[in-house]
Amino acid sequence: MRLIPKLSLLLTTCLAASACTPEAPVEGPRTVADAQPTAAPTDAGHVLARRKSDFGATVVEMPEADPAPPAAYDEAPSEIDWTPMPVTAGKASISCDRDYTGGGDGVPLSSLGFSHVWKTMSPCQKTGMVRLRYDGKVDAGFTALVQRVADMADTLGIESRILDIDSSGGQVEEGIKAGDAMAESGWMVWVREDSVCHSSCVLILAAGDTRLVSGPVGIHRMLRIGSKATSRAELNQELREVHGQMSQYLQRNGAAIAIADLMMTVPNRSLRLLTADELARFGLAGRNAAEDDLDRIRLGRKCGEAFVRRKDAFFRDYDMLCTTEGEQVADMGQCGLDLKKRYGFPDSSCPHESPFSEYD
Repeated sequence: MRLIPKLSLLLTTCLAASACTPEAPVEGPRTVADAQPTAAPTDAGHVLARRKSDFGATVVEMPEADPAPPAAYDEAPSEIDWTPMPVTAGKASISCDRDYTGGGDGVPLSSLGFSHVWKTMSPCQKTGMVRLRYDGKVDAGFTALVQRVADMADTLGIESRILDIDSSGGQVEEGIKAGDAMAESGWMVWVREDSVCHSSCVLILAAGDTRLVSGPVGIHRMLRIGSKATSRAELNQELREVHGQMSQYLQRNGAAIAIADLMMTVPNRSLRLLTADELARFGLAGRNAAEDDLDRIRLGRKCGEAFVRRKDAFFRDYDMLCTTEGEQVADMGQCGLDLKKRYGFPDSSCPHESPFSEYD
C-alpha cells in the first residue's frame, strides 16, 4: 500500500462569492478570512471564476503535533476493499460508449458494493471499454470509486478505461492516493468543454496515461485550517511537508513540480487558469511522459522498434493537429481516429497496443 502522511488537505472551490468556508466540518479551530474573489490577471497567467465567479480558498488541515518525516513510497499494490458504500461526494455514472454528445453519460452508479458495480459494468464487456463520468469532490469516496471501477474492469476483462471528470477540487491526500491507483490501472482522463478541473483535481489529471482537456484547468494556494502560525516563516514550515509530498507525486507521474510551487504561490482567493501551452509544458495534457517511457520499453520488446517509431510519429502529429485550444474532447477523439488510418493503425500484429485502442 502506498503510504501518505495523514494530513487532511482540502483544496476546494467555494460556492459563495462573498465568503469561503469548508464544505465538511473539521474538528478544531478554523481560520478562513472572508474575501471577495478577484479577476485580475497575474504575472503567470489568468485569474478567472468557475462558471459563476464561485471560486475561493484552498484549505489545509494540519495535525496538532509536529509533522512526521515523509513516509516511504510503497509500490506494493493494496487489496481492494469492497465494503458496500454509497457515492456521497458527487455523482457517478457508467457508460460503455465514448460518445457523450449523443449517448449521454450512461447509467447512474449510486452504490459501490460489488454486486451493484458488477451489474452496472457488465454490459461494457461487449464494447471492451468503460467511461466513468464523475461530477464532484476529490475525497476518500472518489478514491474508492476509481479503485473499484478499475478492479471490476480487470475482473470483466475491460481494458479501456476513461475517467470523464468535472471537479472543483477536494482533498490533496486523496488526490494523491487516487492518482497513484489510476497510474497503475491504465486510465485516459477527459476534461470536457462543459466541465472543469480545479485545485486537487490537477493531481488526478497528472495520473492519466492520456489526457484530453477542453474545459478549464486551474490551481491556487493551500490555506491551513486551524493554523497557529504567527509569521510567514511558521506558515511556510507548516505547508512545506505537503509541498514535498506533492512534488514527489508529480515527479513519479511525469508532471512538473512547478504545479506544486503554484499551489504555494497563487492567492487562495484567486484561481490560476493554465493555458494550453502550460498544460503541455507541465505534463497535464496529451500523452503522459512517464507512461510513454514505460510504453516504449515494453512495446519495443513486444511489437518491434518500427512499431514504436510509427507510434511516436502518430503522437507527434496528434499533438500538433488534434489538440487545438478550445477543441471539444469528442472532436479530439475523432481527429485521432482519422489520423490513425494514415499511420496504419490499428496494427494487425499489435492491435491492442495501437494508439487510442479504446476507440477501436
